Amino acid sequence: MTGPSPPGRPGRKGLERPQDLRWGFSTGSAATAAALGAAMFLRDGRPPDQVEIALPQGRRLAIGLSEASTGPGGAARVVVVKDAGDDPDVTNGARIAVTLRPSPRAGLEISGGQGVGRVTRPGLVLAVGQWAVNPVPRSMLGENLAPFMADGQGLEAAISIEDGERLALRTLNPRLGIVGGLSILGTTGLVKPFSHRAYVATIDNALSVARAGGSREVVLATGRRSEALARQARPDLPEEAFVQIADFFRAGLELATRHGFEAIGLAEFFGKAVKQAAGFPYTHAHHNDMDLGTLAGWLDGLGPEPLGLIASAPTALAALEVLKEFRALDMVPIVAGKVLASARGFAGPGPLIWVSVFDFDGHLLAHGQDPGRPLPRRGPL
Repeated sequence: MTGPSPPGRPGRKGLERPQDLRWGFSTGSAATAAALGAAMFLRDGRPPDQVEIALPQGRRLAIGLSEASTGPGGAARVVVVKDAGDDPDVTNGARIAVTLRPSPRAGLEISGGQGVGRVTRPGLVLAVGQWAVNPVPRSMLGENLAPFMADGQGLEAAISIEDGERLALRTLNPRLGIVGGLSILGTTGLVKPFSHRAYVATIDNALSVARAGGSREVVLATGRRSEALARQARPDLPEEAFVQIADFFRAGLELATRHGFEAIGLAEFFGKAVKQAAGFPYTHAHHNDMDLGTLAGWLDGLGPEPLGLIASAPTALAALEVLKEFRALDMVPIVAGKVLASARGFAGPGPLIWVSVFDFDGHLLAHGQDPGRPLPRRGPL
């Protein structure tokens, strides 16, 4: 991979990424680079050695092409080798190919081929029957191929992954009901190198910066979107008071307590909240394959039908959809209460703790807070 390696959080003191870890690019970026290379091959009659793709959030990234060939129907096929950097990714080194051909229909048609999975269960961001090409990679493909679809020109892009069906057995795809191969994923186009020690050190640095700036309250978010929601609701807190802890539930709480914060907030989506409520110190899916029967067991008062659907749901998103369908979102505060209890176990008796749980559209589902204890600043979400 060429091009600059992005920092952990641009422009914020104390949060530079560890310099010994190399970033990679996502399967979505690999497919986009292969598609762009194939489009240039069709236009120019020869493939480039590398392409520069547009990523979300305005970044650009140069990616080399591995091989290129032509096929029937005026098609061009280009292969990109996925580079996950220093992240221990199952798809590192996978050969991701896109076969691109002109279409009589305007616009871009994206399909999967050998080694790309199909969705067979509800509860994911893609509908049942769709190829497992997530929304952000679809958007990236459309944006990067737009210049080649002027004047009503259409394109068909078929994505395949060599040995993808075997590699998918080492992921959660079979349990999620994605059959036949891997998913084309990515939200930023980049793969952050995943080192537990380095990430915990980054959290520690961020908390140190917040405390040094005079913050008495810190908000621990599980990701970029949950942080953005928390910041919208808490404009009274400075930027450095919001810290992304990813899956490091226990480490984030222990470090925040050690730094002496009087109040610790947790901002997260329903899926992470369920795992935190179960007491997992580290909530990454590859390490904690949670049986949603546990969630069903917490929700006394629901009838046997919704409880059965929740217990057999493939994901927390699917379980949440069951609660919405049966108009039982008033059960979500039970999960928030259990998150508070788990958090108290990791943080100890000192700081006030609050939690806000969102759905995947960004709506607040539940808020919980230690009773009878005032915040050091304006009230929480």
